[in-house]
Amino acid sequence: MTHRSAEEPPRPHPVDALRDRETPPDPHDVDPAVLGALLHRHGWHRRGGAAGRYGRWTPPDPGSGRTSLLVPENRAFPDSDDLLGEALAALARSGSPSARDILLALAVPSDEISWWRDAPTGPAGTASWDVEDQLRTAARHLLLAAALATRARAGYYGARHRRPAAALLEHVLVGTAPGGHRLTAFVPVDTGRPLSVRLHQALCAAREAIDYQRATGGMDAFDAAVEAGVSHELTEALVALVRGSEGARIAVEWSPAAGVPDGCAAGGEPVEFSPGDLPVLRAAGARYLREEPSVAVRLTGTVVRMRRSGPRGDGSVRLRVLAGAEIPHVRMTLDEESYRTAGHAHLVGLPVRVHGRLESRGGFRRLTGASGVAPVQVDEAERDRLMKSLQENMDFFEEACGGD
Repeated sequence: MTHRSAEEPPRPHPVDALRDRETPPDPHDVDPAVLGALLHRHGWHRRGGAAGRYGRWTPPDPGSGRTSLLVPENRAFPDSDDLLGEALAALARSGSPSARDILLALAVPSDEISWWRDAPTGPAGTASWDVEDQLRTAARHLLLAAALATRARAGYYGARHRRPAAALLEHVLVGTAPGGHRLTAFVPVDTGRPLSVRLHQALCAAREAIDYQRATGGMDAFDAAVEAGVSHELTEALVALVRGSEGARIAVEWSPAAGVPDGCAAGGEPVEFSPGDLPVLRAAGARYLREEPSVAVRLTGTVVRMRRSGPRGDGSVRLRVLAGAEIPHVRMTLDEESYRTAGHAHLVGLPVRVHGRLESRGGFRRLTGASGVAPVQVDEAERDRLMKSLQENMDFFEEACGGD
């Protein structure tokens, strides 16, 4: 899988992957109860059938023709495999958008996260490009906030944990409903269930904290909500989702194949947010940003940039962090001796170790009080790789280190 930056949207709905399947899922691999639960979830209607043996299901879309499915209730029915095979083949041929979502959920057991955004509509119920883009962007930021909370609990993350959190979204699939006012993400259970659980718990905690503040005027509930996954990043994503709309809803529905996770409700009722919640969400986000403390760290990293105004004195150094904090890069100001040590370490292909405090201001991208700069020994293979990196970036080091 190719690498995507943290700002790219989730991957498109894997329609091509489903089309590549020459046949629908094998009936032997499909639990009839799971198929029935998915049909019900996606709005299909049960129109009778033999009680205790099978049900007849019809699609929710008026334009889907006369498609109907006979789905056995369990495998006790003698012809259950035949009925399942016919139902799956009919789903593969169906023109209903929900049919492909059901096939996907059967092929890749997933929790489904849905967003609805009540915004002005265009002709025939369509949404403008900006409205749909706002929905997709806000939804992704909510997923990223939840992914961050699976790594650690914090009121404000800044640059911390971004790479592993973004990697957790790599397997999330997304589909858009007609009209551009609804979005559904499919989070595979085997790789992403902690993400679904954390988002569900964070949304409920945020809703409760907002209600508490509006009832009492106090913000204390937002402090406790951090443990559930509420953060500056999550409140900002909710603001982006609700702003400019008449309200928004988010629902997390668990994979019927995997069941309900421990500590979570079985419902799937949407959590609702309204424009009236925006002042509280903004105040909570500012509070998280203001109160998150700096962190004492000991970092190991490779020097990627050096700069100072003259041949002597203090200088600015940028490190690519290898260990000590889950951030990609950090900047710091070093005294003359430490600056020279950092430059020489890189020239001979060695990373450096440094002590200091990661400042929350600026997103934990700056180390203050840097001290104890020293080169770190590495094996020959890693040293050769670092030397190759130096040769590819020699121009700026000649400029930065000239005169030393």
